[in-house]
Amino acid sequence: MLAEMEQPMPNVLIVDDEPQVRNIVATYLERDGFQVRTAQDGEEALAAIRAKRPDAMVLDLMLPKINGLVVLQTLREGGDDVPVIVLSARGQEHERVAGLELGADDYLAKPASPREIAARVRAVLRRSRPVGPASISFGRYHIDRAARSLTRDGEPLSLRPKEFDLLVHLASRPGEVMTRSDLLCDVWGSHPDWQDPGTVTVHVRRLRRLIEVDAAKPEHIITVYGVGYRFDA
Repeated sequence: MLAEMEQPMPNVLIVDDEPQVRNIVATYLERDGFQVRTAQDGEEALAAIRAKRPDAMVLDLMLPKINGLVVLQTLREGGDDVPVIVLSARGQEHERVAGLELGADDYLAKPASPREIAARVRAVLRRSRPVGPASISFGRYHIDRAARSLTRDGEPLSLRPKEFDLLVHLASRPGEVMTRSDLLCDVWGSHPDWQDPGTVTVHVRRLRRLIEVDAAKPEHIITVYGVGYRFDA
């Protein structure tokens, strides 16, 4: 009988123009069992992705040649949903929101500990297999969890990876009120001490634009003021 082959460890691409940051983060992730590649600028990052698509990416914003936001935008516009954790010295709220709006799955301000970076990488990778009902329907919408797809009246809609994860988590628990801290822990695998709860707000806003008739008067993702959100099917 052939021995069962071990599952290869995820491949992580670290993109940062500071050699010390690249080396420290790479060393820590390798010790944690990840396969690691590095790039020092935006052009090198895009070339590395074309050569071999990573399972996740840690991306600085302030890069030579092509900055990190353009790298991220290029990936998303090209249909690549690789999980991206932005790691940047630019920690102001509008910059975090810009990264998340372009499709980043997480955002860390420098300096960040290698241990926390590794935890964030594990968090964005851990939801590779659907758990629970294979499909969820509400109103005109149908979610196929295995295919990671959302349709409206049978027509496919485009969702970013974290938007899909958040929608599934909410829709599979109709009537349950969840705080932003709960959602950070359950969907992002993160913690309010590590990550701005505004991450949840940004993703809820994007989901409402997609599935609500009037995003200002949502019928499905309901705000429970002072608490969090509730999903109504």
